[in-house]
Amino acid sequence: MHLKTLLIAGAALVAGLPAIAHAQASAPTAPSVSAPRPWAPTGLPDRIVLTPGADAARDMAVAWRTDGRQVAALAELVEAIDGPAYEERAQVVAGRSTDGAALGGQGRHHAARFEGLKPATTYLYRVRGADGWSEWLSFRTAAADLSEPFRILYFGDTQNSILSKGSRTIRNGLLRTSPDVVVHAGDLTGRSHDWEWGEWTAAGGYGFAMIPQLPAAGNHEYSDDDEGARHLGPLWSAQFALPGNGADKAPETSYFVDYQGVRFIVLDGTAAAELDSLDSQTRWLDGALASSTARWNVVVQHQPIYTCARPDDTKALKAAWEPIYRARNVDMVLQGHDHCYSRITDGEGQAAGAARRAAGAPQGPVYVVSVAGPKMYGLNDRALIQPDRVAADTQLYQTIDVEAGRLRYRAYTVSGALYDAVDIVRAADGSKSLEAPSEALPSLRLCDGAVGPDGVPCVGSPK
Repeated sequence: MHLKTLLIAGAALVAGLPAIAHAQASAPTAPSVSAPRPWAPTGLPDRIVLTPGADAARDMAVAWRTDGRQVAALAELVEAIDGPAYEERAQVVAGRSTDGAALGGQGRHHAARFEGLKPATTYLYRVRGADGWSEWLSFRTAAADLSEPFRILYFGDTQNSILSKGSRTIRNGLLRTSPDVVVHAGDLTGRSHDWEWGEWTAAGGYGFAMIPQLPAAGNHEYSDDDEGARHLGPLWSAQFALPGNGADKAPETSYFVDYQGVRFIVLDGTAAAELDSLDSQTRWLDGALASSTARWNVVVQHQPIYTCARPDDTKALKAAWEPIYRARNVDMVLQGHDHCYSRITDGEGQAAGAARRAAGAPQGPVYVVSVAGPKMYGLNDRALIQPDRVAADTQLYQTIDVEAGRLRYRAYTVSGALYDAVDIVRAADGSKSLEAPSEALPSLRLCDGAVGPDGVPCVGSPK
């Protein structure tokens, strides 16, 4: 009986299907709902990026984004403890908020500064959206003891296919090196579009929110208007809460940060070469180096002094800035733009540098160009005689371990293989020399005609 009942019920159901189908077909169509725009903001914070203040031992800042309902920029900050009951001690920090649509983006962008912090101290913070707070995120301030060691992680351009192919460089670098501060040498995006900033912040995730980031603007952070005039993408200043202590004609993209015995000086080569800020930045650069009491001075700029892909060096920047780097004893210049890898210790080439070092001449600045993303350029005709080390068609990340009398520089391929290594050693009298570490280095990664160093087609195009 039960089986018969089920069969009758099933037959009735099947018999009713045409009527049901007809009823569905004749029902009025529901109004269409427009799909959300890519990387649309929500009521919870996203794109959270931590940046240091001018004194990273006592000043940090954070920028984030929400949907338009969160009008006020609100953060909470508390000194970290090992237990979970810290909310009651948190202080509210108010900041600034900007309409993202007015900047070519979406939602609202917020920023807040954490000032008066204790050196060498771990803090927890969270930021507010209309539907709630972010998770609690931690950061540690720089130490007041300038001899305490720390690690820098340095990336070249990400620019293209940021999330699909550039993110593995960023994530492998963050996970494998445990850095204290992260440097980006420009062209973080392809044209500073909103969706590109979405990809870039997604690539770094909570690492960008917990480790201080020092970005330099590249030419691809700029765009041209309908009349051909070049402008900094407006989302740059919304994405980063920078110190604001730079050159008067590049206030949003030049700045310096003192971090535990290193003065980082960040320049904007695009504004200098194309937007009439060269003299302003040059004066400011000289002053920032003259006033530095740091053990080490590291410059970050996008366009390289010595190129590894382009036929010519960046002549205007080279003429204005390289003499200052030498006169003011700059230790390293970290660069991007050329979509290849090179480390130059003497602008006159490998042989000249080796001869000078053999004669006991002090070492000048070490210039590095690197690339984190998948876009590649072919090497120029100087690449095998001028740099000490070079690579084509290779995504890399770099570390610099800072000690009182030594900078330990290491470059790694995206898969984590050591590719380049050198130590810059400072003597008691302030002079510098280079030491080759004991680690064995692999053969140069070069294209052989149309074949790349991994045995697949070479993707680097001539520049």
